Parts: sequence; C-alpha cells; structure tokens
Amino acid sequence: MSNGATDVIYRDCTLCEAHCGVQITVDRGVGKVVDIRGDTEDPFSRGYICPKSTGLVGLSTDPDRVRHPLQRKGKDFQEISWEDALETVAERLGEIRTDHGANAIATYLGNPNAHDFGSNLSVPALVKAIGTKWRFSATSVDQLPKMFANQLLFGSPGSFAVPDLDRTDFFLILGANPLVSNGSIMTAPDMRGRLRALRERGGTLVVVDPRLTESAAIADLHVPIQPGTDALFLFALIHTIFDDQLADTGPLQQSVTGHESLRELARPFSPESVAEATGIAPETTRKLAHQFAKARTAACYGRLGICTQEFGTLASWLIDVLNILTGNLDRVGGVMFPHPAHAHGGPARRSSRMPYDRWRSRVRGLPEFAGELPVATLAEEIDTPGEGRVRALVTVAGNPVSSTPNAQRLDRALAQLDFMVSVDLYLNETTRHADIILPTSAPLERTNYPLAFHNLSIRNFAKWAPAVLDAPPGVKHLYEIVCEIGGRLNGADGPAMDEMLRAGTLARIAGPGSANPEISQEEARRQLGDQPGPEWILDGMLRAGSRGNQFAGEGMTLDRLREASHGLDLGPMEPRLESQLATADGRVQLDQPLMREDARRLEDLLQREHPELVLIGRRHLRSNNSWMHNLKNLAKGPNRCTLLIHPRDAEARGLVSGQFAEISSAAGSVRAEVEISDELRVGVVSLPHGYGTPATRPHMSVAGHLQPGANSNDLTDENAVDKTSGNAILNGIPVGIQAVADSRPNL
Repeated sequence: MSNGATDVIYRDCTLCEAHCGVQITVDRGVGKVVDIRGDTEDPFSRGYICPKSTGLVGLSTDPDRVRHPLQRKGKDFQEISWEDALETVAERLGEIRTDHGANAIATYLGNPNAHDFGSNLSVPALVKAIGTKWRFSATSVDQLPKMFANQLLFGSPGSFAVPDLDRTDFFLILGANPLVSNGSIMTAPDMRGRLRALRERGGTLVVVDPRLTESAAIADLHVPIQPGTDALFLFALIHTIFDDQLADTGPLQQSVTGHESLRELARPFSPESVAEATGIAPETTRKLAHQFAKARTAACYGRLGICTQEFGTLASWLIDVLNILTGNLDRVGGVMFPHPAHAHGGPARRSSRMPYDRWRSRVRGLPEFAGELPVATLAEEIDTPGEGRVRALVTVAGNPVSSTPNAQRLDRALAQLDFMVSVDLYLNETTRHADIILPTSAPLERTNYPLAFHNLSIRNFAKWAPAVLDAPPGVKHLYEIVCEIGGRLNGADGPAMDEMLRAGTLARIAGPGSANPEISQEEARRQLGDQPGPEWILDGMLRAGSRGNQFAGEGMTLDRLREASHGLDLGPMEPRLESQLATADGRVQLDQPLMREDARRLEDLLQREHPELVLIGRRHLRSNNSWMHNLKNLAKGPNRCTLLIHPRDAEARGLVSGQFAEISSAAGSVRAEVEISDELRVGVVSLPHGYGTPATRPHMSVAGHLQPGANSNDLTDENAVDKTSGNAILNGIPVGIQAVADSRPNL
C-alpha cells in the first residue's frame, strides 16, 4: 500500500536516439511510476518528449514480458533457475565449439544494445570469448553503408560527421524522416522545434524522398525521387558543382586529395542524363546544387532510405563528398564531429589496413566489414549443409526474424539449429526458437549513459541516468548475463569476466602507452574503487577523456556527472577533423577504387527500366523497430500497418481504402489493409517495419493479437544486397499487388 511519499528522478528516455530528458515521479510505497514528463531543465531536450516515453513504464510492467529464465520443453517453455540456465548455455556452446569449431556458433546483436551502456561495454567481449568470426547484427540492415563511407573517408567506421543542425543555413535531407525518427545517427531532441528554428532564422529545408513524409511536409521544398536512385541524384549535384566551378573545400584544401578523380567519376551523371531515372527535372538539380554550394553554411544528411538500397554505400559516401566539396566538413553550420565526455583527446590511430574482406561468408562469399558479416547471409549459413555450417546461435536483444530479409527462410532455418540462446525481454518471432531464454532488465530498471549516442550528438552533452525501479526478482542486467556466459564458457565465472573487462580498461586509460601514461594502473584502480560493473569502466573512461580529471585535479568523473541530475551541456561542436582522421596519410582521400567500381555499376542504372511498382518502408513516431509494438498505450488507435498507395495505382488495381490487398515479391507475399494517399509518387507503395501476426507472436497479446500486421521482410530478398558493403536492400523492392476477397491480414 502506498504511504503517499514520492521521489522525483531525472534521467533520459532510452527508446530512440534522441535520449530526451525525463522527469519521473515514483510512489515509494508501491514502487511504481505515477508520472513521467519532459525535463524542462535538461539543457539539450528542454522539456521535449514524444509519445514513446510512456513506453519506459510499459516495458517494465508489460504482463507478457519474460521474467524468469525459460527452457524449451517440446513446443512449450518452463521456468528454470539462473544457475541451471547459465550452466546449460555454457555447456552446450562449449560442446559445439569443441566438436565443430568456434565458427559453428554465430552471434546476432539487435538495436536495443546501442541503448544500454552495459551492453556496449561487455557484449564485444562475449563475442571475443566465444571466438567466432560469424558475427551478425542489425548494423547490416541499417547503417552499415554509412560506416563503410566513414572508413573510406576518415579511416574509421565510427567517425560520424553529423549535421550542425542548430547553426546551419541550408539543410538537405535524403531518405530520412527526422520528425518521426527523432533523428538517427543525429542525436537531436525536439526535431520539430529545431527545424522550425532553422526556417525562422532564414534557413532552407529541402527533403528528397519518394514520399511526402512528415518532415517533407514542413520543408521549403519536397523533391520526390524514384526509390533507389539517390546516388544518381547526388552525382548530378556534384557534376554541376564541378561544371559550374562551385567546388571550394575552404580551409580543408590541404587535407583533401583526389578532386580530379572525383570530377571524372561524376562526368557521366549530368542532371539531364539522370533525370529520367530519378524523376527529378534537371533545372531542379542544378538549382539545388547552386543553392547548396553558395549557402553560407550547409549540411547534407541521409539515413535509412539511403543505406538500405542497391547503391547504399555509394550514396552514403557521396553525401559526405558533397559536404566536403562545398567546404562544409568540419565547419560551423556544416557537418562536424561530436566531442563526447568519454572520448580520449589524443589523435586517431592511423592505419593503412582497412577492416574489410579479411574473411568471407561460407556459402555466398560475402565480405566481412569491421568484424561482421552481412546478416543477409545468416539463414543460408544455417540451412546449407556442409563443413562449417552454423549450428548454434546467440541473440542479444535482437529479433532478426522480423528485421532481416526473407524473414520466413530465417524462421525455418532457426528450427534447424543444434542450440540457441536468446537474451531478451520477450518471446517473439526469433526467441520462440531458443532453447534457453535469459530475461534482462528493462530500461527504467538499470542505470545508463548514452555511450553510443553522445558520439552522434549535434551538441556536446553528457548525462547520467539512475535506475528508477527495481528489476523483477527473476531478472538480471544484460552486463551480468554477458559476463556470466563469457566467463563460464571459458572455465571461469561472471566476476572473473568483469575483472577482465576492468583490466582491459585500465590498460587503455593508465600506465605506459595509455591515455594517461604518467598515472600508474595501481593509482587509477585505487581512485576508481572496487565496485564491480559497467559504472566502474565508465568512470575510468570519463576520467581519462580529454574533459576528465586525468586522475588528478578538476575535471569529469562519474560522481560529477551524477551530481548534474539534468545533464551537462558541454557546448556546441567545434572543428576537430585532425583528431578524427585515421587514414594512412592523415588526409581525406576522394579517389577510392571501391567507389570507382560502384560508379561504373551505377551507369547501368541509367539504362534500366523502372518496375511498375516498388515498395519502400516507413517509420511511426510511436514505435521503434519491432521491440515496442506490444505496449498497448503506444499501439492503441487505428491500424498503422497499412499499405500506402497512390490513388492512380489503386484505381488501376481496383483497390479502395479499408480493403485488404496481397503484396507479392520474389521472396514471398503478405496481406495488408489498403490506405490510399497522394503523398507517394506514382509507382511507389509503402509498408511500415516490425509487425507480426498471431502465428509468429503467439505470446504477445498486443503485437500478435490486438495490433497484428504484415511483416515487410517477408517481401525482401536475402540475395539482394549492396554489392560493396553487403547491406540488405530493404527499399525499392519490386512488388505486385492485387485485391483479395478475404478482408483479413495474415493469420
């Protein structure tokens, strides 16, 4: 029973990249959240929150959530103890590794890992402890092409140049809808307010997208483009910039090489030559090229729609090339590199070796990048017989059966595994195949620091998130679970794995060859104390960072961050390209053989006929991928898993709003409710991502029953990938559509 006493706790919402500050009121007597609202004193989000913030409570209280370790018994699951679950996992994985080698075990990491700093700090060590090269993640159905472009230009996959949104004068968006995504690889709370401020200060917003998205609807100009042709359009902009002598790299002139090679690469792609393929008039392209190049400051930004297409890597590379050619890289109001509190201040480590194609997948021979193989190969690595077949799978906070191409094939393949373990909150399309499910804490039940997203923030910022609720008795934090699996798999235990992670941190932050060579590891350990867990590691990273106290004097520590309950504003981004460049010669090289090869393939696109209909995805503000669709307060309302179709395309097929249609592709077919809308180009249809049916989500009362929907990845083809990076092609999928008499979705 409540005693009426309440606590007010300030932290951030971790359900999307914006990480808005929230004020949470907790009834101490019953241990429940009674109110959640935006934190008006958070200097970054300034009180803004979106509807997803209520999902913070929903994930903790959802009755469908897994709260105890589960073991498969036939078609059902039964609760078992943590000790039995962890011993079974270590024993079975160990047996498979001994009998068939480490590469017989694959790992898959899902999107929520990026929102948990304990996972950021420990999961890579688990993968290393397993010893497998068969590593997969949501990266290769998302931002892999952008990371590939980062590597080519800056020498590191993690060197993201993000728009200086609050100071730019011209913002060009391709394949992104930040009003709904709240920014993606661009951490920026209150996107609507920031875009409004851009226009109020006289700036220009242009959105290039096949659909009149929520972001396009408020833009100065919406340019509807044919899906999959963004690289053609970008090359046409660059062609114009060279032809009309608009290129000017400004202060970066000595830091950028390869201009002439780039000029030759762009030569075939004049605005006139690409107009038919892109659907964009040459005069529009030329005008935009001049506006962008002549703007006092400008930033070009692209996201998921850019990455998940046939030429995703080339298009991602060209976006940064456009910023570079116009002098907008590392420039106030252009695109810049964030400077997070935990970052080390020394120069980037230069290397001539690119982390690419060091090994290849067994069946199709797709190349590795940055230690991972494309997830489009996962099903075939399981279901194709022969030496080296994947026999076991470890998934951590991921649902690849929903989020990867040809979902039905992967669904069938998982049933062929010898063993599978999933660390997750839910029994979903993927985890229902697991032999062991290990439940993890929900966001409000653990501490957090946006380790990944402070590296993507449009303003330097730091914030600590205290836990708000206790985790249920049968649940562990992901960091604990990872340490236990990794330790036991190699003859040790969880505390030993934690100590190994701490020792690795010490080697990087103190002693010879570290960020602080004058401080001994013994002294650093003394100051950090003995408390196990990820907070210890983070404290070391904060102290050793360029903003830290360097284990002496004033500066950032975890205690200081805890005291700043609303977060610390560390100021706007500043030019720091020199510290980010990790290329062999310390310069940005525009002459890239891999991109030359892609550009030659792109010329073929000019001669290709458009399919009659192509499918693109879309996002909703009230969800994030597949892992929040079971929260009733977010899923309530009208059906949002609808097929958007232009009136002309609907009329040609005898479709009316509200009826169901069958959408078919080379990979499969689904049914969805028709929603006629003129916000799409003719010849383009759209389905959202992340939905499931009662058959695939029998244990999820909302996502599987109250608000079921078609899985768009039943239509995507695992054999269709960006040739360079291996990223899955999830947009621009050729489809056929016909009306069905039975007005029901897939069951």
